[in-house]
Order: sequence, then C-alpha cells, then structure tokens
Amino acid sequence: MSAPSLLDEALDSAALTAAVARFRLVSLAEGLSYVLLMFVAMPLKYAAGIPEAVRVAGSLHGALFILFVVALALAARQARWSPLRTAWYLVLSMIPLGALRIEQELRAPAAGGAPGAG
Repeated sequence: MSAPSLLDEALDSAALTAAVARFRLVSLAEGLSYVLLMFVAMPLKYAAGIPEAVRVAGSLHGALFILFVVALALAARQARWSPLRTAWYLVLSMIPLGALRIEQELRAPAAGGAPGAG
C-alpha cells in the first residue's frame, strides 16, 4: 500500500470510530430520557397531577430521538451496517432500556451478535 492509501484508510477508520461513538452517546442519552419520561414524568403527571413533567421530559426526549435517528443514519452509513441491523437499533430505541442492548451489541467484539451484522 502506498502512503496516501494508508492515510485514507486511517482517516476512514477515524471517521467510522467517531460516527459510532457519537451514535453510542446519543443512544444512551435518548434511552435515559425515555426511561425518565416513562418512569418519572408519567407518574408525576398521573399520580401527582404535575403535567409539566411530561411536557419537559417529552420535549427533551423528542429532540433526543430526532438526534438518535440522525446519528443512527450517519453511523449506519459510515460503518456500512445492513438495513436489518439499522432497523433493529431503531426498534430497540422504542423499548425502555433498549439503549442498553444497543450499547451491549456495539461493545461486543466486531458486534457479531447483532442481527444483520455486517
């Protein structure tokens, strides 16, 4: 390999690592906001009569979910994830604590256990 191709490979690897790292961070933040919405804000609204809790937590979660979808699309493109794997991560984001499963799969060596890995 020539020097330019080694440099290109290193830059591609760095971009891949950055895209997946950003996705992991956004995924965990979105997952946390979902848990707070479901298990803190919703009970506050219905049990304690504080609807503002859902308004605030829901807005935060909505913004983080949009960021999640964008980060997922960028990471999937950069890492060349299959459509099945990308869809799997989207499904997991809709399950409380699903972000923990996403994190588990992304931390696994070569993420081989994920559906549609590749």
